[in-house]
Amino acid sequence: MHRRTFLSTAVLGTAARLSGQTWINTYAPNAPGDIVVERAQPGKPHAGKVLAAIQPHSDDIPIFSAGTVAKLVNEGYTGYLIRMTNDDMAGPGTVGDTVLANERDNVEVARVLGLKQVFDLNYSNHQMDNESRLEIRARLIFLIRLLKIDTVVCYDPWAPYEENPDHYVTAQSVEAACWMAGGGKDYPEHFAAGLRPHSVREKYYFARGPQLVNRVVDITTTIETKVESNVVNIAQGPAGRHGSALRARLAREGKRLPLLGKDDATADREYIKQFVLDRDREFGKRFGVEWAEPYHYIGPPEPAVQKYIEQHARPAR
Repeated sequence: MHRRTFLSTAVLGTAARLSGQTWINTYAPNAPGDIVVERAQPGKPHAGKVLAAIQPHSDDIPIFSAGTVAKLVNEGYTGYLIRMTNDDMAGPGTVGDTVLANERDNVEVARVLGLKQVFDLNYSNHQMDNESRLEIRARLIFLIRLLKIDTVVCYDPWAPYEENPDHYVTAQSVEAACWMAGGGKDYPEHFAAGLRPHSVREKYYFARGPQLVNRVVDITTTIETKVESNVVNIAQGPAGRHGSALRARLAREGKRLPLLGKDDATADREYIKQFVLDRDREFGKRFGVEWAEPYHYIGPPEPAVQKYIEQHARPAR
């Protein structure tokens, strides 16, 4: 099985309704149902908020969430890119060549998406299930408090059928860190250093296969940025320079694809749109938009006390 593919048929049968949410195979989605479509907002409604795009490997955010990350940055977020591994098992040349190539690509992805800084935690690729979960979680808690992260974009810790240990270890560690970072007793040395408890308020979780989808983000306004984030992800991306390579091969065979245009840059971009991001295009059609990314979204809890007051309070006599 290719690293970035999953079953193309619904594996869960009929969508199961759970509190207004829907189990969907994100490669063969069911009907929209009770799913929120998040669209681009004018201005900077998120000014002052902080976003962390957290990925095990340099190609995860570009493939699954670059459109949403770019949209949120456009709307005022300050963003950071956290890469968990050094990607030493996925790329060209020797292991050393691979690490360096992916590091450079990761920096370029952050630049394209408008993110402020990159943090590479440098765990071994494909080996994160052998690392200390306690250490991973502690490092993430430190970053959440240091950067005052309000929103994370990451793999879904609850999505089934994930085969890559780097993915599910990252996802589960992020989920736990988001919760623990807001406590006042965990890691008191942080507070002695001037940090404070800080709770992550929103989570956009993506998956490679079926997951509980309750939000779809319209990325039509940022699709070109998403394409570019895949163009610069050369070392292990499923896109990179594949379009120009295909164009050259067809030329040697006396053939051409009009899709690939008349130059390499066009070929690479159109290849990505047609073959790498086809899921985003097909998913968008289900919700009446051109391009979309699906998520299990977890937002701030509704303030039950305030809601009750607004519904039941009466003027004092």
